[in-house]
Amino acid sequence: MKSLFQTPDREALRARLAALQPESVRQWGKMNPAQMLAHCATALEVGTGERPTKQKLIGKLLAPLVRKSVLGEKPFGKNGPTDPMLVVADERDFDAERERLLGDIDRFVQRGTANAGAQTHPFFGKLSGEEWGTLMWKHIDHHLRQFGA
Repeated sequence: MKSLFQTPDREALRARLAALQPESVRQWGKMNPAQMLAHCATALEVGTGERPTKQKLIGKLLAPLVRKSVLGEKPFGKNGPTDPMLVVADERDFDAERERLLGDIDRFVQRGTANAGAQTHPFFGKLSGEEWGTLMWKHIDHHLRQFGA
């Protein structure tokens, strides 16, 4: 399973982020590339502990039913639900948001699996550090595919 904690997987994502352009056309969804970068950075900041959250009731009810499939090999589907705290509707600076996301990736990895495993995901609740690494890799991959990167 691919993970941000695996150097080759992480470096491949970083190369795809470098190839992303402000003019990249989305294949689905509502965000532009800069908003997507901000969205991914905000999600990653939950995993670093910079944006602490609690598990929401909907997650407590539904997470056990979808956890295995979401954390499995299959990529995320298009137009899935977004936690309101991760919605980015305002305009963002593309270069600044790309640098923010790259920095968040570095902090997430430097803090390690033990730190990630201590964080609470707003939908899934407690995840292991390795599960966080997989989930964050899949999330960024999903949004890079959204823009053909």
